[in-house]
Amino acid sequence: MTSLAGDVSGGALGTLAKRAWQVLLGAGIAAIALGACILAWPEATLVVVGALFGVYLLVNGAFQLAGAFGSHVPGSMRVLHFVTGALSVLLGLLCFRGAAQSLFLLALWIGFGWLLRGIMLVVVAVSTEGLPARGWQVFLGAVTLLAGVVLIIFPFGSLAALALVSGLWLIVLGVVEVVYALRLRSLAARHAA
Repeated sequence: MTSLAGDVSGGALGTLAKRAWQVLLGAGIAAIALGACILAWPEATLVVVGALFGVYLLVNGAFQLAGAFGSHVPGSMRVLHFVTGALSVLLGLLCFRGAAQSLFLLALWIGFGWLLRGIMLVVVAVSTEGLPARGWQVFLGAVTLLAGVVLIIFPFGSLAALALVSGLWLIVLGVVEVVYALRLRSLAARHAA
């Protein structure tokens, strides 16, 4: 049986593995930059993000509704596409009723996204023997999971508190992702040597 590192050493998969640290580094830097913008201009950022979130939900819902009637979609999936598309459109319309509704939905959306991502990262890291920087992956998953739980349990009545916590969490997650990316690069370089 070969190791994970041996499986990804050549071909397209090997190239992708060698570039993974760069993608992770870019994501970490983007998270830090977004967190800094949110902390610098919390009110303006939240209004813009709430409106963009509403637009995203409307567009996403419209595409899901259109996809529900595509000939390539099996019958059982059509119902799921239709229901999720209609729900997305409804939530998008609710976002335009006011900043408070859009920010509440956004907090829940981000919270559940981070919760699921954190669970996924921890499960993959714990269950995959030989995963590079496995400890950092578990740590990143735990931090992401905790951030999601905090946003779900306390969607905050205050816009300033939401901006502060979201900005700080994005910076923390970004720093962890940058550290993980650099660690992954170091391990990849050692493996290549």
